[in-house]
Amino acid sequence: MRIRLNRLPALCTATACAVGCLCAQSSAQGQEAPTGLDGLVRAAVDRRPLAGARVSVVNSNTYVITDGDGSFRLQLADGEDMIRVERLGYAPTELVISEMMRIGLSMTDGLVIDLEESALELEGLVITGALSERDRDQAIRPTSVITQLELQRQLTGTVASTLKSQPGIAVSTMGPAASQPVIRGLSGDRLLVLEDGIRITDVSNTGADHANAINPMSARRIEVVRGPGAIIFGSNAIGGVINVIRDEIPNFVPENVTGTVTLQGQSVTSGAGGAASMFLPLAERVPLRLEASYRTSGDLKTPLGKLENTGVDSWSFAAGTSWVGDRGYVGFSGLGHVNNYGIPGGFVGGHEAGVGIESERLAFKAVTERRELGGPFTTLNANASFSYFDQLEMETPTILGTRFQRESAGSDVIARFGSIGPISSGALGGRASWESFGFGGGLYTPDSERLNLGVFTYQEIDLDPVRLEAGIRYDWTQTTPEREDRNSDIGHVRRRTFSSLSGSFGLLYNLEPGFVMGASVSQAFRTPDVNELFSEGPHLAAYSFEVGNPDLDKEIGRGLDIFMRFHDENNRVHAELSGFANWINGYVYGEDTGKLSRTRLPIYQFFGDDANFKGFEAEIDWVVAGAFKTAVSGAYVRGEIRETMEPLPLIPPFRGQIALAYELADWFVRLESTFAARQDRIGEFETATDGYERFDLVSGVSRTIAGRLNVLTISLENLTDEVYRNHLSRVKEFMPEAGRGVTVNYRVAF
Repeated sequence: MRIRLNRLPALCTATACAVGCLCAQSSAQGQEAPTGLDGLVRAAVDRRPLAGARVSVVNSNTYVITDGDGSFRLQLADGEDMIRVERLGYAPTELVISEMMRIGLSMTDGLVIDLEESALELEGLVITGALSERDRDQAIRPTSVITQLELQRQLTGTVASTLKSQPGIAVSTMGPAASQPVIRGLSGDRLLVLEDGIRITDVSNTGADHANAINPMSARRIEVVRGPGAIIFGSNAIGGVINVIRDEIPNFVPENVTGTVTLQGQSVTSGAGGAASMFLPLAERVPLRLEASYRTSGDLKTPLGKLENTGVDSWSFAAGTSWVGDRGYVGFSGLGHVNNYGIPGGFVGGHEAGVGIESERLAFKAVTERRELGGPFTTLNANASFSYFDQLEMETPTILGTRFQRESAGSDVIARFGSIGPISSGALGGRASWESFGFGGGLYTPDSERLNLGVFTYQEIDLDPVRLEAGIRYDWTQTTPEREDRNSDIGHVRRRTFSSLSGSFGLLYNLEPGFVMGASVSQAFRTPDVNELFSEGPHLAAYSFEVGNPDLDKEIGRGLDIFMRFHDENNRVHAELSGFANWINGYVYGEDTGKLSRTRLPIYQFFGDDANFKGFEAEIDWVVAGAFKTAVSGAYVRGEIRETMEPLPLIPPFRGQIALAYELADWFVRLESTFAARQDRIGEFETATDGYERFDLVSGVSRTIAGRLNVLTISLENLTDEVYRNHLSRVKEFMPEAGRGVTVNYRVAF
């Protein structure tokens, strides 16, 4: 990275921020700091201006996108700021802009930043589960960040399938629309799925047939924290956290209109879709962000024919605005999402023609931040949200089979503080939420309400080269059915109250530049879901008869993570290896009883047993020579009942990926091999799945057209038309996964 300060007619050249400060001292005594930073981003090799680069302020959502001539103007607060510059195909760079340097820059044409090309895509900063933005290598838990080129290359119609190539993440499916993430063998209600750090409301955690109510096409980045211990986000994060970052509520006023347009086409589903977002200044202190998306597709094509009744039609619209002051902001947003899709039939308990699902989601959010509070606290953040979700499962277009309704209201408050004694930074916070669950159709599950209260504290201690993190949280949850029933067929249906302490402790040791080791221990808490407690009746689209257990106890998960990370000083090699163990007391799962209900549906009964999950994840990216790169990753988890050592059902097999790539700044080509071992450690009434290997070829090009960055990616998937089956697919018995196909993604940033 090279930095220059331009002066007319003379030049003042710098290779570090300190030189800029020296230039400023001779000419700017007594002047006030400017409010804006002007600059230019170029390619280091040929000094070519780079359009579409993102210039952002670290630990703030403030950012700008460079124009066609590479120029930008970034608004900065008083004092010292760190800015980060990122652009597809180039190594990101960070630099500190002091107040004195800003004064010096005001006397020049501005800051010139030259970016070096990089065949190794660096994943940027992590914000999920942390008190402040930090490099991924400095995260105290195994974390994945999907941004820029990788998001463009992996983008599909669901969050789960977009993440499927990440180590430790598998996908449970019941058709292409109903796909759900599985982290280290855990899924459903044990994973928290967030939008901009706020919990979403849908019913994707209660059934294999339920789709997640987020369209990833509008995401700027997706972050995944694997394993328990997300103290900030509260209970039920026993398996991990997925945070889809969309910047729905703006917290600064942009200089100009910015945004993105994304288009996608997919041959294997005859699908097409698009998303557009726009961020603009509405008034001096009022920004506005608008977003819309639409997706449609037909039946999935496999090597053995079509998987009937798997089409999708969905759309969403969102708008967010705020009032931005000198020391904070307050903002609001609204979102509407409609998703209509099919679930295939033709197997035990299934309708021959399948089932149609119609869902809609409305969500409203309010967020505020107050800075420079004085005293020990530096920042106060608060949010409030309300969501309504309704899902209908139709036997025919006019006959209702099952209905799920869910309303929720919640609020989070976090107060952050700086250095206090040995503590370098920390936070105090709390959460309160109310949820209402409604059921209809053939279900006899009683309507229910759930209340949750939680408080936490979290601290970091920096003892360079060692950093310690510790947190503790208390949660109280009460689940109340609409009516008490002592004589129910499933047991005594009644109000249940759960509470528990959660905690985590982690250590990170920067052994030497580029080599990091760490470990964390944690205890996480999960309340049984309403469906696990009180379900009674047929779940139409899941093709199951679900029997709840009102006597279930809480789940307590105790986890251990040990990891090491390495990257060389030239960023040509990046590697990470992590091992984990998760001991869960009272692990709740739906066991196939091997029996059929009167309506010929398989009966699943919820039980709680102590269970163990152990495994590892590994990945390495290596720039072999020039732009030639290779990447290897793999993950394995073993899940079993602790007392009997019997395998748990629906545990993914060992999976991995090998890739060979040639990646320049403006184009790339990549050959990928994805493979899985045979899974024959199976639960009762579960069938084994053979191993497989499939090949994909991905290529892409980026160009500046009309002053805007345009990125085109073409993926040739399952090149050999391999017949293979996903062990976590509910339809694997009669249809394999997708056959040979082409996916085209196009995105323009302005």
